[in-house]
Amino acid sequence: MEYVIGAILLLSFFGLAFYCVKGYNLMMGFIIMATLWTVLPVAGSFIASDSFIAANPILQFDSDNTIVQVINTIFQTAPEGWGNILVNICFGSWFGRVLLDTGIASTLIRKTVELGGDKPIVTIALLNIVCSLIFTAMIGAGPTIAIGVIVLPILMSLGVPKPIAMFTFMGSVASGVFLNPVNFAQYRAYFLATDEMPEFNVNWYVRHWGWAAMVIMLICVTLLTAIYLKRAKTTRSWAAQTKDVSAQTRKDAPLYTLILPVVPVILKICLDFSVIGGFLLCGFLALFLCGRMKGGFKECCQLVNKLYYDGVVDTAPLIGFLLVLPMFNQSASYASPYFEVLLGNIMPKSELTVCIIFAALLFLGFFRGPLTLVGCGAATLGVLSRVGSFTVPFLYGVFAIPTITINHGCCITASWVAWGLAYTKVESRDYLKLTIPSGYLSGIIQYAAVYLMLGGLGAAWML
Repeated sequence: MEYVIGAILLLSFFGLAFYCVKGYNLMMGFIIMATLWTVLPVAGSFIASDSFIAANPILQFDSDNTIVQVINTIFQTAPEGWGNILVNICFGSWFGRVLLDTGIASTLIRKTVELGGDKPIVTIALLNIVCSLIFTAMIGAGPTIAIGVIVLPILMSLGVPKPIAMFTFMGSVASGVFLNPVNFAQYRAYFLATDEMPEFNVNWYVRHWGWAAMVIMLICVTLLTAIYLKRAKTTRSWAAQTKDVSAQTRKDAPLYTLILPVVPVILKICLDFSVIGGFLLCGFLALFLCGRMKGGFKECCQLVNKLYYDGVVDTAPLIGFLLVLPMFNQSASYASPYFEVLLGNIMPKSELTVCIIFAALLFLGFFRGPLTLVGCGAATLGVLSRVGSFTVPFLYGVFAIPTITINHGCCITASWVAWGLAYTKVESRDYLKLTIPSGYLSGIIQYAAVYLMLGGLGAAWML
């Protein structure tokens, strides 16, 4: 009977993959999966073989471990444990809105264009670096779109074809996500509860692998952009300034404020400073230094409140999804014994094999496939983590690549990419022709870095 239940659970996994590919609502999808993966294992505990139940204490119910307690753990305790992650996301989105409102982000971009002069590839390389650094602090579709309406017209005014402009901008944004402390906290929660393995924090992660993943993707995107440009005919159909750019963003911020976007990350890495504290410190500094706090106390409070509201609205769909995800993660722990019976003998056990297989199957990260954590990759993680003895940092790197490199920067199902395609009138197939080679080039090199720095030959670096 355990094999039958395992087969049903596996079929539901593929059903989730199809659901994600079709672009349906992820929040509802994971609620359904959490419910299904609760009902089947609980039912299996009464009809599976005695030897199977005896070997898996998690499926044994008595007065100390009741079915009601299991349901409460999945649908109440699990989401409550993610409170600190949601707090980081809210304050990170507020800081992103501050950078937009003060004009710091747009000033950085314009100064970069001036520095690049009349050499398009130099300007593109500099813009990619700046966009990457900006998105080590900013998160969400809203800030990406706000920066996109500045960067994309500039690129196209330089003669960069629209598909290539889209490709290089989205790739540079995704590379910055590898060092974003809010994104790290979000994805870390797939692997660990908040009180587990506290030493695996953003400080350790950035020093041991995050910086390498960011640099690899940034170099690959820029290099491929140069190659694509040599093969393409340049066009000049857009002006650098468009009506989408507001008067506030056209006003230059003071030069000494342009370092503020990366200060929270620097403070965390160098001083182990609080992430939220860094956002608040740099956010209020930006508002004061850029002259946005000159009104009375009431007006200043209204400004801060509005920026916070706008930032939370930017991330509202993400927050809803993140409140449901721990339900699914917890239910996966009850389903894992059935997966282990069914797949335990065929899942890869060595780190090198995992890296090779995941690199070869990177296309499964597209369309929210079974390798990306913002799709149905959480189920794949649940199976893989329970049939092998892999370290958490290693697994984080393995799943971060399809989640960030592929989904954030290459896939048309990402909301900001979907916006960009509509904004620039680029066809999906033209965009994917550029991003699929980039995703594989970046991903393969990043998997080599995962094996060398987080597992295998990099074992001496581990915690």
